[in-house]
Amino acid sequence: QGLDCDNGSELINYDVLNWAADRQIFFTRARPYKKNDQAHVESKNNHVVRRYGYHYRYDTEDERGTFSALWKAVCLKMNYFTATKKPIGWTSDASGKRKRVYDRPQTPLARLLKSEVLSDQQVKGLEQTKAAINPANLTREITRLQNRLVALAKDKTHNLTAEAEKAKARRLMKQKGGVKIVAV
Repeated sequence: QGLDCDNGSELINYDVLNWAADRQIFFTRARPYKKNDQAHVESKNNHVVRRYGYHYRYDTEDERGTFSALWKAVCLKMNYFTATKKPIGWTSDASGKRKRVYDRPQTPLARLLKSEVLSDQQVKGLEQTKAAINPANLTREITRLQNRLVALAKDKTHNLTAEAEKAKARRLMKQKGGVKIVAV
């Protein structure tokens, strides 16, 4: 068994390595400067994290607590109620162009149950968890938490972005050399 994660030190550190080694979990690492090695992880980052958590900066206790609650709700939605399709191979059309072939969309829960790697107790627990979740209420909770995050972080993030843009403009004005364009 292994974990495939980003090369960043924020993900792999000595504590995590020791924890994984104790459980005989091995890390695989992507090759440096080969961004396509992490295509699935980066795709999920864009699709899930940025779609639900936006691009704001969350650095206060209240923001992190709200984001943590949001993430738990999003994980329930993604794992129990959001069907995804997985690539299973390639085919060629009449002109010889290669195309991906995908399986029938299924939720991660359905895929896990279909794999038959869980005990009966684990299956029962997952099915009980799903039965206890109201998808409409879950969606309303996600929206409520997103609105709270926006209220907490939007102005601060926009102010930081504006400050960074002003600093960049000042740096560019100070640069010597090159061509300076003056409006007439």
